[in-house]
Amino acid sequence: MTSETNKQICRDYFKAFLARDAAWMGKHVAKTFVRHDPGLDFEVRGPEGVLQLHDALMPAFPDMKLDLLDLVAEEDKVLVRLVIRATHTGPFGPMAPTGKPIRVAVLDLFKIQDGVLVEHWAQLDNLGMLKQLGAIAA
Repeated sequence: MTSETNKQICRDYFKAFLARDAAWMGKHVAKTFVRHDPGLDFEVRGPEGVLQLHDALMPAFPDMKLDLLDLVAEEDKVLVRLVIRATHTGPFGPMAPTGKPIRVAVLDLFKIQDGVLVEHWAQLDNLGMLKQLGAIAA
């Protein structure tokens, strides 16, 4: 796979995530896929795990936008720098809706083999998000 092809798979992943496109996930996310994310209290494994993540986030932030700022590819990996923009209008874990907008910086590193996502390392500014939501003092 070329670097450009791998970058496109990552772009398509974010579109499929927002749309909860189970068919795309089933084709492009390995059954053995794992997302390493210290901010989650559950494991994201395989296409079903990605859909579970969608179902945990989208009710809280239904207007979520993912602004992809940079994609850098080398060999079987793609690094994506993006910003999440959303409004907290639904329950988020134990937190009641605040109606507040969030803007969260993210670095996502994906490993791709034969056109399929096999691993994902996610680093989000969770502290900044909690401050924006008023869950902790700024």
